[in-house]
Amino acid sequence: MTEDEAAGFNRKEENRVPIHLKMTLTIKEAAEYSNIGINKIDSMLRQPNCPFVLYVGTRKLVKRREFEEYIRREITI
Repeated sequence: MTEDEAAGFNRKEENRVPIHLKMTLTIKEAAEYSNIGINKIDSMLRQPNCPFVLYVGTRKLVKRREFEEYIRREITI
């Protein structure tokens, strides 16, 4: 066991950016952040003219700030 492992450090976790500082989120991160289910977020991203979807190739990401604003404005989802 290395010294870093003994101290409880994991290199993968060292480089993680906190969710509240990220520009875009995965669907899973958005679900954790908002307490909205993965399936519901996915269906919201499929809506025409969704203001918080970003396509990177075929991958869908959530624009965090736009997602936050959308949630603030809406009464029901």
